[in-house]
Amino acid sequence: MAGSSTSLDTVAIVGAGPAGLCAGRWLQAHGIAFEILERQQDVGGIWDIDAPGSPVYESAHFISSKTLSGFRDFPMPDDYPDYPSHRQVLRYLRAYADRHGLRAKVRFGASVAGMSLSQGRWQLELQGGEQRTYSDVIVATGLQWTPKQPQLPGRFLGEILHSARYKSSERLRGKRVLVVGAGNSGCDIAVDAGNVAHTAFLSLRRGYWFVPKHIFGMPADVFGHSGPQLPGWAEQRLFEPLLRLLVGDVTKLGLPRPDHRLFETHPVLNSQILHSLSHGDVRVKPDVSGAEDKRILFADGSTEEIDLLIFATGYERKIPVLPRELLAEGDTSPLFLNVFHKRHPGLMVVGFFETDAGCYPLIDLQSELVANVLKKKRESPERLKPFTSRMQGKPPDFSGGVRFLQVERMSNYVRSHPYVKYLTSAIAELRD
Repeated sequence: MAGSSTSLDTVAIVGAGPAGLCAGRWLQAHGIAFEILERQQDVGGIWDIDAPGSPVYESAHFISSKTLSGFRDFPMPDDYPDYPSHRQVLRYLRAYADRHGLRAKVRFGASVAGMSLSQGRWQLELQGGEQRTYSDVIVATGLQWTPKQPQLPGRFLGEILHSARYKSSERLRGKRVLVVGAGNSGCDIAVDAGNVAHTAFLSLRRGYWFVPKHIFGMPADVFGHSGPQLPGWAEQRLFEPLLRLLVGDVTKLGLPRPDHRLFETHPVLNSQILHSLSHGDVRVKPDVSGAEDKRILFADGSTEEIDLLIFATGYERKIPVLPRELLAEGDTSPLFLNVFHKRHPGLMVVGFFETDAGCYPLIDLQSELVANVLKKKRESPERLKPFTSRMQGKPPDFSGGVRFLQVERMSNYVRSHPYVKYLTSAIAELRD
């Protein structure tokens, strides 16, 4: 028979990936009771390639450098390469959990089936029917659990796979492979295909800016953040010609010319795809328009015979554990700073954003701010008035002076410099 448990002064953290671990570290530092609910059997979130549902694949590496990717009190090891592998990232996260004694706070195998608000308390239902009650909830489940897979017009007799289910290049060996989508995962998989497949194609709907992983011998993000902070228009004027100099004319590789200014959407940070294209190991195709048997039709009227079609088309902007009335898919407007629910102050989301830099330092700041807000809520609610005014005021602008494209992936995108500045200011305002 399903039981119930009440933890009236305890915060529930849903997820023991990077965001959940960091949130726990800061609640612990502020003396706030919490419990982490994790459906897997160990910490690490998506970075555990062996965990059911993990979208990580064998060739996956961090796309931000170790220099700018560690939590503020726990740098990545000096002996890590500039861009750590997924196994190194997992090892780092588990070392972080051990450093702060967080495993003892995790309830493993606890999958949240639903949640609701009742009389000012959050009721969480676990798979199996157990009910648990908490004062507040921090959702830290990340962005990459619900694949977005478009409908393919026509009848395709080959194999279709989303990149979220791709694990190893052995799946591609000897096949005619088409990867749809040129985000960082799509480019990684296309490179894998170029190495082992019979033929490899990469389909793009639009042109993108491609950034090499090293610029003048430095990791690209380190180079980009090493100088003085510039307004967005100045960054564009500086870095666009630099990328043209370093990368060259991408149309000579078969890629479409970017149809937007740099930073208006997330660039592709990948050196290997440029290598594969320049050697003919991967060929570029335009957007897919349909299928006939084992042939894929493209927007330019061309066709290719394909054995395996991989959709690297990203993930839905939704959090499955949250009911639609709390957060609808693609609508981040209820979340102040992408974190605090405006209508339900006891509900917070950590790590639900994308950025132009390493995300862990920003998750760290989000978590510290959440811990300060919860501490004031418990000990001196009157001190929260300035923060409440911030939340009820005009939404802050984290574009850094760049006009983002009106596409879904930019709905919760922040440029790191203005975001860090705002979070730091909000934390200082709440500190004792």
